[in-house]
Amino acid sequence: MEHIDIFKQIAEMHEKLKQRLSEIELQEQETIEISELSLMEIDEVTRWLKTLISDYSFRNIAEEIHFFKEIKPQFISLYIYHSTVLNVETSRPIAGQKTLRKYYENEIEKLNVFYIENAEFYSYFRRKATYMDHKYFVRNAFDIKIKMPQTFYNYDESFTTSHDHQAAQILAYEKLELFYKRMASKTVDGIAVSQLENQNIEWSATKVALIELIYGLHKMRCFNGGNIELSEVMKFSEKAFNIDLGNYHKTIFEIRSRKNGTTKFLQLLTDNLNQHFIDSENI
Repeated sequence: MEHIDIFKQIAEMHEKLKQRLSEIELQEQETIEISELSLMEIDEVTRWLKTLISDYSFRNIAEEIHFFKEIKPQFISLYIYHSTVLNVETSRPIAGQKTLRKYYENEIEKLNVFYIENAEFYSYFRRKATYMDHKYFVRNAFDIKIKMPQTFYNYDESFTTSHDHQAAQILAYEKLELFYKRMASKTVDGIAVSQLENQNIEWSATKVALIELIYGLHKMRCFNGGNIELSEVMKFSEKAFNIDLGNYHKTIFEIRSRKNGTTKFLQLLTDNLNQHFIDSENI
């Protein structure tokens, strides 16, 4: 199998997986369902990746390091993230906001313990250092003097190096930390919304137009730097503008399926604003 072909295949498969996970997030509203369906997709692709690599001989050490340091962790981190979210959410206590906030803060603390226990490698990986790559990211090249995960010998040595799993953990845990902070912050979300409810501002255009606008802003990471679920933005917007957006997932799919221009409202918004500026210059 040619070098270019295999890495091109992997890149294309990774893009398809990300697209599929995005579709699942649009179709489902509950976090548990999203993670369950996502795990099924990730598991299938990871098995495919493992089979692909088992039949491939890396041309050199640099190529092997690139795969186990840069490529494989992207896939495995998705699995770690969703499996952890699923476990945390299914174990979440039925309690008040204060207890739930503490629950997610405890999960954040677990991540901090991992960072402390793996401080040396965490620093190495985040600094994008390379001087130990030949030990960390090459199969059967580990040094017994280097700290390794306790479960190292449970891994498939043909698809595992001493530290590629820890690299995936770092990527996943950074995303998990954002998730935990977002869930913990929900205890104060109601304050801002209650203040908005006293304002007499209502959305007077169509629901489809508002959904298109909100979705566009969400994809541009305009809310909380992108660290917020689409469902939370929609709920906030419904309360802020006193409107029921209904099944916005279905509406988004309909917007994406338009044959003649998907972003009709955003285009109309742009055209009208540009015309306003032109007219203002002529006054």
